[in-house]
Amino acid sequence: MQINLLLNMINTVCYTAHKVFNGKEMLPHHAVLVEDDYIKDVLPLVSIDGDIPIIDFGDAYIVPAFIDLQLYGSHGRLLAVYPEAQSVEEIYKYSTNGGAAYCMPTVATNPYPVIFKCVDAIRDYWAKGGKGVLGLHVEGPWMNPVKRGAHKLEWIFSPTVEQAKELLDYGKDVIKIITLAPELVSDEVIELIQSRDIVISAGHSNAIYEEANRAFDKGIVTATHLFNAMSPLQHRAPGLVGACFNHPGVCASIIPDGHHVDYPAIQIAKKLMNERLFVITDSVTETSEGYYQHVFEGDKYTSNGILSGSALTMAKAVYNLVHKVGISLSEALRMCSLYPARVMGMSDRIGLIRDGYLAKMAVLDNDLNVVKVID
Repeated sequence: MQINLLLNMINTVCYTAHKVFNGKEMLPHHAVLVEDDYIKDVLPLVSIDGDIPIIDFGDAYIVPAFIDLQLYGSHGRLLAVYPEAQSVEEIYKYSTNGGAAYCMPTVATNPYPVIFKCVDAIRDYWAKGGKGVLGLHVEGPWMNPVKRGAHKLEWIFSPTVEQAKELLDYGKDVIKIITLAPELVSDEVIELIQSRDIVISAGHSNAIYEEANRAFDKGIVTATHLFNAMSPLQHRAPGLVGACFNHPGVCASIIPDGHHVDYPAIQIAKKLMNERLFVITDSVTETSEGYYQHVFEGDKYTSNGILSGSALTMAKAVYNLVHKVGISLSEALRMCSLYPARVMGMSDRIGLIRDGYLAKMAVLDNDLNVVKVID
């Protein structure tokens, strides 16, 4: 009995801080009881058994780990240029440095062989025991050239069923999100993607309001970087932005860096979309190789003079939402954790701090800097 008790204690640890945000409310002087990498309970600190090891972060916040569903590379290794497990590892490190224990490496519009190599890189990363990477986000090439942004025109196309199947078969169990222009992709292809349990995101799209609503009614659940590279809201042409605002079943990601979207526009979108709006970093890295040369300019990246990505971390996004948009801390945290978990259909196991969930948490100081990620 004593040996079993000792073994249980070794696998059990208690994390505490001045405040624990469980995803619903701020709990002062509480502790998170973790056993074998799962959360067992969230309790007042005074009720914790004195024999359980306690790690106290003091005057800080323990919050659900963030989830970044769109980023392309880090530390000089753009995934499309270096489609290797090491690049995936660098993306994961960048994410954890910003408080995200989960991330979705992304490849922009490229020829299929490049995308296939990115699929291979993630498979290799997983095979080597890599953690925290949910899969691959493929942004393009099935987009509208009118709204391509920094994407290369020569590789953009509308796929046949056979062309779509080629990509989906190669990326089986790795590709988890595809951003596409719904007005240029057939219903047959949309249904094929959905049959593979892949999240479809409407983006780089010039869809009119009616086309966008029709796509959302058919089960497209989210949109990529609201306002950017999509048909805008106009008083006689509400566009994809207007459809995102009005459709009750669709979510949208947004990039709160002050460059991709002005902060007052985020305020407006938040009032209209509420829990349907979530954060991505859309972060890239400086590179002079490959098809996309990203140049660091101040606190953003450009490619051929076009805004091509952010230098955000998720923690910086939380800071901007709170201090520059005026969103409450609790809601900003949900926009970076619970809401992206919902988009991926994973909110039953990540995105909250509660009994039965994976013990993935971030510790933030009072200035919202990352102290530690518990992953």
